[in-house]
Amino acid sequence: MSEYISKKLNVSTAEAKEIQKNYFHEYNTTLNGMIKNHKIDADEFLEFVHNIDIDFLKKDLILGEELKKLDGKKIIFTNASRKHALNVTKRIGIDHYFDDIFDIIDCEFVPKPAIQSYKKLVEKHKIDPKLCGFVEDIARNLKPAYEMGMKTVWIENDEPWAKKFSDGDFIDFKTNNLSEFLKQINLLKAA
Repeated sequence: MSEYISKKLNVSTAEAKEIQKNYFHEYNTTLNGMIKNHKIDADEFLEFVHNIDIDFLKKDLILGEELKKLDGKKIIFTNASRKHALNVTKRIGIDHYFDDIFDIIDCEFVPKPAIQSYKKLVEKHKIDPKLCGFVEDIARNLKPAYEMGMKTVWIENDEPWAKKFSDGDFIDFKTNNLSEFLKQINLLKAA
């Protein structure tokens, strides 16, 4: 992202990183800040920033097996593009376990944690929030899901921006290993 911002705005890499950080905090995505302040082309931005090396990601057969055992629709809700989410899930080997990807374009560029994007997701898929679980790696994005009645799971991580609000009462469960968490859920379900 910094490279894109640096080139597009003709600023140094350090300035670009600062702009990226500020827009993320102010607009919930860097993309929204760039659209609002610089009228950039969203498709061009998404294509550029998601053209990244994901070779470090490994197949996760256990996660796949546990996803397969879960009842109901499984939908990826992302502030990224559908293409990026598909690339990542294919790399991990779990793409075929999901019914849909609801991306930033589906949200009309209104990102998580804006409640209206969650409402669009629920409306599009005819979901009863009280029958849903919502898994997320950015703690603050769980609050709207919780307020709608979903059970929430925060995937713990050490990124300062991701763990902000991780002590909130809107987090029902925390895990640092989604595969193991789902394994426990499936064991309880089978009992």
